[in-house]
Amino acid sequence: MLEVADAVARILAQITPREEETVALPDALGRVLAHDVISPITLPHWTNSAMDGYAVRGADVSGASDTQPIELPVLETIAAGAFATRPLGPGEATRIMTGAPLPEGADSVVRVEDTDAGINRVRIFKDRDAGKNLRLRGEDLHAGTVALPRGMTMGAAQVGILASIGEATARVHRRPRVAIVGSGDELVDLDRFDEVRAGRKIVSSNSYTIDALVRTAGGLPIGFGHAADTLASMRALLEAAVTAKPDLIVTSAGVSVGEFDHTRAALEAMGAEMGFWKVRMRPGAPLGFGIIRGIPWIGLPGNPVSVMVTFELFVRPVVRRMLGYARLHRRPVTVTLEESVSIGARLTHFLRAIVTPCADGVLSARLTGPQGSGILTSMSLANALLIVPRERPEVAAGEQLTALLLTEDAGASERFAL
Repeated sequence: MLEVADAVARILAQITPREEETVALPDALGRVLAHDVISPITLPHWTNSAMDGYAVRGADVSGASDTQPIELPVLETIAAGAFATRPLGPGEATRIMTGAPLPEGADSVVRVEDTDAGINRVRIFKDRDAGKNLRLRGEDLHAGTVALPRGMTMGAAQVGILASIGEATARVHRRPRVAIVGSGDELVDLDRFDEVRAGRKIVSSNSYTIDALVRTAGGLPIGFGHAADTLASMRALLEAAVTAKPDLIVTSAGVSVGEFDHTRAALEAMGAEMGFWKVRMRPGAPLGFGIIRGIPWIGLPGNPVSVMVTFELFVRPVVRRMLGYARLHRRPVTVTLEESVSIGARLTHFLRAIVTPCADGVLSARLTGPQGSGILTSMSLANALLIVPRERPEVAAGEQLTALLLTEDAGASERFAL
């Protein structure tokens, strides 16, 4: 039985980023760049004004004040997108708008609120802007330099940068296709909910949950339904999944040692290279990993909470590595317990928790309630997984543990709330 960290390392050792593909710029959001992007231009192209005001020589406005304003003739007005028609000489001013190129000879822009806003002549009442309010040529990017490096995650700012240098597309790592296979005679899809209402079946919620988790991680889910509790049925679905040539196969249930757990036998019959079958954790100890005809396979447990916890720890990092992300795992934070926590089996426990920021900057944590592996509502309430090491079966209130944040909002200070 492997420790969690060892199991994660074994899996990730078999995973590499997917090949490159070209996508339209709006579709690059959230994707990872597959190569450096070199800027073909210098930005800004020219030194321009950062304010609406008056382009001047700093020496000409030195000493200006409310009681002793300096008056200068205004040569012309330069709107954004226009250029000066004449250079600026000593003792002259040019009216200028934000973003407009600075006229030759100017080294400062006096903001309009420090003037009388004159059109032909302007009176300047302050000299605080001498040498200021300029956006210098090339202060953002120089032609031939790296605008965005390989491995950069595309956010709104990155999309804007590529647009500004004329890139209508982006080379990113292809989104991995994840085949999802469930198992169990008791399972039905939502179109057969009448049988659930009658108490004869249960909804295959894991299929919908894993589909959502794959999408959230950035992958493309491919559902293959759920196998009946027979070896033939499980093998048939796995064969169908392999034939589709996905980047990853994820199964739920059927990885334990029960009489109707046929996943292992089906995989062995297909010639899979098996890695491991158990991890020293709870929930989710029955967890499998292997390679089926060149395709990595991760077998998740069947209980709904176990599925979500093991997905977070083992599947999500795989999808993210395939996408090219540098940061694969959820962010760990130190939390102070609001209540005592005890565990039974000497396994590393991942408990559903609510992490809350306190006024002093400390993060506190409390459990969502009962921690049964079938209580899916506990995951809907949780914003973190509280890690209880097997060496600490009893942890008192006020002590500290590590938690994995399931959302970055969990660590945000409430003083920033709007």
